[in-house]
Amino acid sequence: MERVEALVDVAAIGANVRTLRGRLAPGAAFAGVVKADGYGHGALTAARAAQAAGADWLAVVSAREARTLRDAGIAGPLLVMGALTPDELDLALGAAADVVAWTPEFLEAAARPRPDAPPARVHVKLDTGMGRLGTRDPDLATALVRRAVADDRVHAVGLMTHFATADEEGDRFMDEQLARYRAWAEPLKAVHPGLVRHVANSAATLRDPATHLDLVRCGIAIYGMDPANRDPERHGLVPALALRSVVAAVKPCARGESAGYGRRFVAERDTVLATVPIGYGDGWRRGLTNQAEVLIGGRRFAQVGTVSMDNVTVDLGPDGGGVTVGDPVTLLGADGGERILAETVAAALGTINYEVTCGLLPRATRRTVGAAT
Repeated sequence: MERVEALVDVAAIGANVRTLRGRLAPGAAFAGVVKADGYGHGALTAARAAQAAGADWLAVVSAREARTLRDAGIAGPLLVMGALTPDELDLALGAAADVVAWTPEFLEAAARPRPDAPPARVHVKLDTGMGRLGTRDPDLATALVRRAVADDRVHAVGLMTHFATADEEGDRFMDEQLARYRAWAEPLKAVHPGLVRHVANSAATLRDPATHLDLVRCGIAIYGMDPANRDPERHGLVPALALRSVVAAVKPCARGESAGYGRRFVAERDTVLATVPIGYGDGWRRGLTNQAEVLIGGRRFAQVGTVSMDNVTVDLGPDGGGVTVGDPVTLLGADGGERILAETVAAALGTINYEVTCGLLPRATRRTVGAAT
């Protein structure tokens, strides 16, 4: 193995897609969200696994993400959900991707004829409470839909919004957003039944079938992580990424001796330390200083001392735990009967599981295991 490997289980992604699709309300299609390099898992790996498991659509945020998928031979409906500059709009449409509009100016730019490109496929976005992209004005959103329907230079495809609190269980703001969305979208759907209504992210998909409508957009859950940052097992989801390194050195550390920058660890007893060659240069955050555990040989050991760019240290205890140079080290994933979840690491960092896997850097080599099914 290499010094740091992120092992991506293709079969797990497929299993998660099938689990989520099995929960959909009748008639709802499924979009696998593979933005941010597939949430750190590899966009192409995730896209192929999701499609093999029955994903009807794929979704990304940037035009370049869409172009990368197309250049790799990924076909099928593809939605670019993010804001686009004029050059990025050309790139997205050149990749035969759908785009999202919420201003007359953007819609007009999308309608501009482009050589060798079909009419732009547009989804209009109403901001029902997220407060970021989209228009808060339902009348303007309606006017944009009607204009797109009437303009043969564009093709009106979808009506969308984005929930702000779907992952906060017990919160009712999602219901308010859904009501605002329905008040806007249902009259348009009645007149134009071909329009695709979509509002649900992973959290909403798992939380309430009323949000499924015509299409759901699932991201974090297809990678086997819990949108509410609890245990993915409760939803039948299987984590798809394991982060592993290797023991590079084992040495005694006497009481009073230290390890790492700033002497953030000073031994309170004679012990043995292992050095593991992973650090924030690989995306293992410095905030995990004295805050994480690793698995070696199916046993838990505390990570101690400052996380540096290239190394961390692990306290093996006075007897050394039977650990030797070359032993595999699991920082995320399972080893024996033990496991470390992205949700656990996120809690130690005071963040969310999304950031744990998205934050893994290119120096952590991605390697696929399993097979798409």
